[in-house]
Amino acid sequence: RAPGPLEGVPSGTGMAYRLLLMTGLLSLSRSVRLPNAARGAGRVLRFRAVPPRMAAAAKEPRYITTPIYYVNGQPHIGHVYTSLACDVVARFSRLDGHEVLFLTGTDEHGQKVEQSASASGESPQHFADRVSDTFRSLLPLYDFSADQFIRTTEPRHKLAAQALWTTLLQSGDIYLGAYEGWYSVRDEAFYTEDELIAGVAPTGAPVEWVAESSYFFRLSKYRDALVEHIEAHPDFIRPMSRRNEVLSFMREGLRDLSVSRTTFAWGIPVPDMPAHPDAGAGSSAAGGEGVPVAAPTGDGLSHIMYVWLDALTNYLTAVGYPDTTGPTFTKFWPASLHMVGKDILRFHAIYWPAFLLAAGLPLPKKLFAHGWWMNDGQKMSKSIGNVVDPFVLVDRYGSDAVRYFLMNEVAFGSDGDFSDRKLIDCVNAKLANELGNLAYRTLSFTYKQCNGAVPARGALTVEDEAILAECANLLPVLRGHIEALSLHRYTQALSALAQSGNRYIDVQAPWGLKKTDADRMRTVLWVLLEVVRHLAIASQPVTPALATSMLEQLGVPAGEGRAFGAIEGMGHQLQAEAPLPSPKIVIPRFEEEEGAAGAAAARSDPPSPPQLTEAELAEVVAEVGRAGNRVRELKVSGADKEEIGAAVAALVGLKARLPPDHELNQKPAKKEMKQKAPAA
Repeated sequence: RAPGPLEGVPSGTGMAYRLLLMTGLLSLSRSVRLPNAARGAGRVLRFRAVPPRMAAAAKEPRYITTPIYYVNGQPHIGHVYTSLACDVVARFSRLDGHEVLFLTGTDEHGQKVEQSASASGESPQHFADRVSDTFRSLLPLYDFSADQFIRTTEPRHKLAAQALWTTLLQSGDIYLGAYEGWYSVRDEAFYTEDELIAGVAPTGAPVEWVAESSYFFRLSKYRDALVEHIEAHPDFIRPMSRRNEVLSFMREGLRDLSVSRTTFAWGIPVPDMPAHPDAGAGSSAAGGEGVPVAAPTGDGLSHIMYVWLDALTNYLTAVGYPDTTGPTFTKFWPASLHMVGKDILRFHAIYWPAFLLAAGLPLPKKLFAHGWWMNDGQKMSKSIGNVVDPFVLVDRYGSDAVRYFLMNEVAFGSDGDFSDRKLIDCVNAKLANELGNLAYRTLSFTYKQCNGAVPARGALTVEDEAILAECANLLPVLRGHIEALSLHRYTQALSALAQSGNRYIDVQAPWGLKKTDADRMRTVLWVLLEVVRHLAIASQPVTPALATSMLEQLGVPAGEGRAFGAIEGMGHQLQAEAPLPSPKIVIPRFEEEEGAAGAAAARSDPPSPPQLTEAELAEVVAEVGRAGNRVRELKVSGADKEEIGAAVAALVGLKARLPPDHELNQKPAKKEMKQKAPAA
């Protein structure tokens, strides 16, 4: 129940104080009297304003990383997915008052790169330069807001990797031995006999027997410490299934890890070792769990670092290592989040923490391993020819449509299945029909009826307060989803508010109020503009370009008014008489082209929406009925075309949420004219 009127508070502003209480921007203590007729007594409350910046100033910095992507091949949708997830978290964190360092980049060393460069007639460095530029080009294409793009061929990284090696050597955790075992060039990893499946690696990659001198890291020494840390920190590895997978892998103990190679040159040289005779600029190597045999006292060979020891060190390089007292390192280490695909979980969940423990460095706060994307139920493969090209994808649909689909389509952490049809259905149903329809109906009607300006609001009804309270609750809900990395629920929360907004506009019917109650119409439109404003600001992490366009149409300038502080209280609400730009449709609809390799933006029939529960279906059917009755009433009463058009648009939007085969989506059959037989 809403509290009674506030003593000393101007009439009509009580709701503002209630919302401030709900969002935490006012605190209560005893001082201002609130009459309570129901109890026959008064309550005394004091409102104390809490400056919004106080909370933001106390928020800790966040260091968010993708894995660095291997330059042996071209970018694919999996790379985009990992970077997108990090970008959503990074954008959200910045808008929420955190200082952020978002890191991505390329891993450019190893035997596979050396072989690929040779096959293409290039030097390893030239090959790495060319492919790395391809990965870098994804950043502006998909609006990724990375603060650094690191390359393992950079001098600063060579310095950091060699410094870490020296630290591990001095701690007694690296020793010289020899390795014999199965090695996959494609995976840059060693495998035991038990791990092979039908003579190949678990990933399906071919393996070869390798026997060579190698330095080893005492991984076995850190098994107990790793298990203890993982069990003491339930959020260290997420989702839970990946955590259990890592603990299961370590149950039988760990073997020491081969961390150097001598049979190829393209890698970072082990410090204080002679240069490899074939070495060029740059450096790295491959490695994995190995069995040391006949450890020599010195082999006289040139060693380069195992590619994973080299590659993982990039997370330290970016914050200034080996200078652990510098401002960047002390601000951002340990990393807040390492985001990886599930195929490289072991390297990040076991090897990397062990290296850090041996070096006396704090462990990352959280590691999240997400699932893979398949294409129409099949694993993506170059040989099958079903790899989704991220450059073609964004050219076909635009970055925001792809970003929204990838975040919305699958429970984050699970495997997903890509298809053009699914993307089209998702974007049309959620962005075009729900958010786009709400925004355009609201903005276009307001612009026409309120002289191109924000209307002045009057007294708020229970229905107004309910949807404004839903707006106020949006940010706390989204914070929870980001903290839990339930990124798919982020778009679901946006969708829920958009659906509430569409129900509100259909029920309040401002086009009808235009003639009967203009003041009420203006209040309804003001409330709707606030709903759209909240949705636009909250959508920025997922669909930044779309959100920017919506905010521009609301007349919200760049800066503080678009940060999350602007939806945490009343200070940034739209002000009456503020000018509104001419509205435009910002979310295109798509249709799938028959016989073509994809789809193009075009007007189309409503797509198949997500399956509804019985209760949801009944609710939508009822809403369609009310909207249909409204259209008929307007036509019978002789309303103008503008009112009828708005009502028809609302009806079409509602029917698009029904299954395509629903009876309300079927056109009535034409009656056949039967000729009567002449009378006999």
